[in-house]
Amino acid sequence: MAGKGIRGLNEALRGLRLSSQTCREAASLRIPSSKFTRSMATEAPLPKITTSVDTSAADAPWRPVSTVPVTIFDFPSFEPWRLESWSAKHLHVPLRRDILHLAVVYEGDKTRQGTASTKTRWEVAGSHFKVRPQKGTGRARLGWRQSPMLRGGGKVFGPKPRDFATRINRKVYDLAWRTALSYRYRRGELLVCRDGLELPLPDEFASLVAAGELGDELQRAFKTKWARQVLDTNEWGRSCGRSTFITTTRRDNLFEAMGEVPNYGRALDVEDVDVKDLLETGRLVVEREALLEMIDRHQSDLVTRVFVANATLPRAPESGKVLVE
Repeated sequence: MAGKGIRGLNEALRGLRLSSQTCREAASLRIPSSKFTRSMATEAPLPKITTSVDTSAADAPWRPVSTVPVTIFDFPSFEPWRLESWSAKHLHVPLRRDILHLAVVYEGDKTRQGTASTKTRWEVAGSHFKVRPQKGTGRARLGWRQSPMLRGGGKVFGPKPRDFATRINRKVYDLAWRTALSYRYRRGELLVCRDGLELPLPDEFASLVAAGELGDELQRAFKTKWARQVLDTNEWGRSCGRSTFITTTRRDNLFEAMGEVPNYGRALDVEDVDVKDLLETGRLVVEREALLEMIDRHQSDLVTRVFVANATLPRAPESGKVLVE
């Protein structure tokens, strides 16, 4: 058996040596490439196209965008009123879903009341005498009436008042604000309007109200219908994803009308706006002054507020420069 194995191994090595020699001989023979060239009757010559490459533009260093244009509209006609230049660090921040998630969770945890409370067996009122004898009744052993096993007894590991608030760095939270505004801007869902954003009512309605010919129900019904018409005309209504109006102060007509049509949108004061409000509805209709106020409050990662003597501190990026009026 050993002889047969050695004989088979020798034959395998001999065959491998022959195959390698054949491969070396084949590699040494070079076949001219002209023998394999062919031309087809349907083959068309390549067009002689000369292309020029601007090497100066290719070698130029990349420079990020520093400003973005913002159109200021008139409400409710939605006519362009002014073109301004805003800093890219305010309205052109890259999208960071993780930071937006942290901000929304932080705001949601802060709004939780945490007032749920239950009583333990030590807090339930009643006597602490033994319910029945330990032996002789044939029933299970029981102690106090406040036992968690009995109805009306205490609660085991029940909720107690607590604070659900989580923590987030101030600079991260401010970056989340500008990220949400930038996301709306890039999608064309951030509409900036002139200061004094208000829902104008017809003169006939004002005259009828002054004359006392319209009751509260008729006034409410007219404002509801008027708000729906204005939003549907500008494609800001229910069919387009609702709208959020943000103003610096409360505007009576706008807030009352939007309160009657919650399916079409809502109106918020700048003090009541959170990151979640910027992402919840289909578009944002923001007053120019309110937008400047939100950005000024949430740019701690861009400019420091710590005073250092004899030191040059970075200035905040400039926004709101008029380009065309």
